[in-house]
Amino acid sequence: MRIIARRTLRQFAESRRGHRDQRALKLALDAWFDEVRKARWKNTADIKRLYASASIVTSDRIVFNIKGNDYRLVVAVDFEKGIVWIKWIGTHRDYDRIDVPEVDHEG
Repeated sequence: MRIIARRTLRQFAESRRGHRDQRALKLALDAWFDEVRKARWKNTADIKRLYASASIVTSDRIVFNIKGNDYRLVVAVDFEKGIVWIKWIGTHRDYDRIDVPEVDHEG
C-alpha cells in the first residue's frame, strides 16, 4: 500500500518528545508503516486478518490501535488504488473527542 503521508506520523512522534513513551510510540508507528507498506489489501477483511483490533468505521475509514491502544490512528483506504491516507493520530483520550468519519489531517 502507498501511505500518504509518513511525515504526519513522524511529526506526531516528534511532538511527543519529552514524554516517557515517545521512543516506544515512534517504534510502534515505524512498525505499522512498514507492515502496511508491504500489505496488498483488497478489502476490510484483509485488514482485519493482519490487525484484528482495527475498527472498521465505514467502508473506507479504519481506526488502528497504536502502542497497546495508547494512541489511535485514523486512516482512509482506497483499496482499488492501493492508497492509505492518514487522517488523524492522537491519544486515546483525544480520539474520544473527534468525529471519526469526518476528521481530516490539516497540514
